Amino acid sequence: MRLSDFDFTLPQERIAQRPLAQRDASRMLLLDRSAESWEDSLFSTFPERLHGDELIIVNNARVIPARLFGRRMGVRAEKPGRQLQASGEFLSSEIEVLLTRQISADVWEALVRPGRKIPVGERVEFGRGELAAEVLDRGDFGLRKIRLTAKGDVTQAIERLGHIPLPPYIAREDDPADRERYQTIFADRPGAVAAPTAGLHFSPAVLEKLQTRNIEMAAITLDVGLGTFQPIHEEEIERHQIHSERYTISEKTAVAICRARREARPILAVGTTVVRALEDAASKAAQKYGENGPLIEPGEAEADIFMKPGHTFRVINQLLTNFHLPQSTLLILVSAFAGRELILRAYGHAVKSEYRFYSYGDCTWIR
Repeated sequence: MRLSDFDFTLPQERIAQRPLAQRDASRMLLLDRSAESWEDSLFSTFPERLHGDELIIVNNARVIPARLFGRRMGVRAEKPGRQLQASGEFLSSEIEVLLTRQISADVWEALVRPGRKIPVGERVEFGRGELAAEVLDRGDFGLRKIRLTAKGDVTQAIERLGHIPLPPYIAREDDPADRERYQTIFADRPGAVAAPTAGLHFSPAVLEKLQTRNIEMAAITLDVGLGTFQPIHEEEIERHQIHSERYTISEKTAVAICRARREARPILAVGTTVVRALEDAASKAAQKYGENGPLIEPGEAEADIFMKPGHTFRVINQLLTNFHLPQSTLLILVSAFAGRELILRAYGHAVKSEYRFYSYGDCTWIR
């Protein structure tokens, strides 16, 4: 399929720049796949609209303040034994480091800007020297491998000095309120550099209503990374190589999913990150055991699955998700789940009806 098949026009003013005052006050477009129809609603009605036998699965990843601003400490060329001295002006320019994935206790993948000025061996200092990064290697997608050191605990230094990495379509700097509002109420596993935004709509009041109705809930962890924002540069989408993201499925969640499937109960994924984790795990289980084996296995893996129209969904049959970027892997994913034409018609309605788009925007419940 062609990338242009997944385009739509979105006025800039439809992109939400800030969250609503209340988490659960967002609008919700209820999309019926079988009837190919939709209904305007409010997310606050979500608990009452459930049948009661659903298994709801959320992503409990927590966003870290992964955006760091520092200064160069000097230039060390990649060739051993050779050192270059830069001018004071060159050294004083601000360097932005965006942590994208933790590899080990002190080693991270990161995007560095301006990257052309930062060779392997260069060091960048943050704050008043409380945290420093050394560039170890260059990788794919413009990534660098860096080692972080701190005067004390590295994690605490990142929390103190870092900024919340708001998505590029939010045209403002982060502020203190984003540290709380760009997290879901389920967030307890640090490591993500973007929020699983469908979960942002859940409030303590909504959660209490779900518990009152005895709705079963479970959690996975997928550390949202570059795959969420990585643009597609190929016109033929099948040629796109998607960035992998680490996920963990607990034994408790795997058991709950397999039980729900045996009992023919709906499995509702809260967000495309949950879909990626579950469908990737199911695909790996099928490759390992065949179609008669377990639906999914617990454990940790890398999600490298790219779901396109024609994909057979093995686990989920309902999806709560925000509205997505034109020509993005996430728009293609929801098109695979609900059908491209239905999604584009529904998105057209959402634009005309002044729904709020993207991370801090409204949501769609696809059934």
